[in-house]
Amino acid sequence: MRQAEKVLGGVLAPVTTPFDPVSGELAVTAFRANVRAHVDAGVTGIVVSGSTGEAPLLEEEERRRLVELARAVVPDDCWVVAGVGAESTRLTVRRALEAAERGADALLVVAPHYFGAAMTADALGVHFRRIADRSPVPVILYNIPKYAHFRLEPSLVAELSRHENIVGIKDSSGDLGLLTAYVTSQREDFTILTGNGGSFFPALEIGARGGILAVSLFAGPLSVGLYRAFVGGDRVRATRAQQRLTPLAAEIVGSLGVAGVKAAMDEVGLAGGPVRPPLLPLGAAERARVTELLQAADIARAA
Repeated sequence: MRQAEKVLGGVLAPVTTPFDPVSGELAVTAFRANVRAHVDAGVTGIVVSGSTGEAPLLEEEERRRLVELARAVVPDDCWVVAGVGAESTRLTVRRALEAAERGADALLVVAPHYFGAAMTADALGVHFRRIADRSPVPVILYNIPKYAHFRLEPSLVAELSRHENIVGIKDSSGDLGLLTAYVTSQREDFTILTGNGGSFFPALEIGARGGILAVSLFAGPLSVGLYRAFVGGDRVRATRAQQRLTPLAAEIVGSLGVAGVKAAMDEVGLAGGPVRPPLLPLGAAERARVTELLQAADIARAA
């Protein structure tokens, strides 16, 4: 079941979901334009319905539609990854089948977390294995303690890495010690990806093979350039790129969240637009700070 024809790595873009400012419906034309711009920037994959895509606020039909829209735009040699995590194993499996049917190459699966105290290693192991058993396409685990309020333990990840249809993990903890522990499970058929743009270069040095980076949505060439500098052995260039990325990732992505990312996209000439309630847009002072950060990092507006 593993995806053999594409190598999982490089920079993948966890795309935002544009909404029409009047109706609140999916802004299809804006979504397509954004995806094309991300691909043109050199990303190796597009992730729909992730955290930055406001996944918890999407309707089921919107999730299905986003996969279809991305697949129609993304070239065959570039990944389309669909976020399908749900609170029940049953719904996650259903989403997995629907995403695969619509052209997803792989699935990003966050752990159930509403009944957090019950999410033992045994419960999570059964959950992820059942999804991987049923999914026609490979599964990528998703560790995001900020939202799940617990982490996937390295021992559990090591165990799950041996499943023939679980091909990697996205670690958005920002904890390089934890990332190092995950890397011990990395093999040719199991890949570690970071989800933290503020420590992208250190993560690559530890052994991660790439990142699913929200900062790449408005700083795509810089993010891809860092990765290419690393692969080419140019540590000086990679370090300089990381110095520019770190405040963007820390403040715009980390502190301001989805609204900050969308504001930054607006600022660089892409389609950010409104967030979906109950999320709120940035205030004037916060938008000014986004502009200031982008200017300081020398992020130019797209022509």
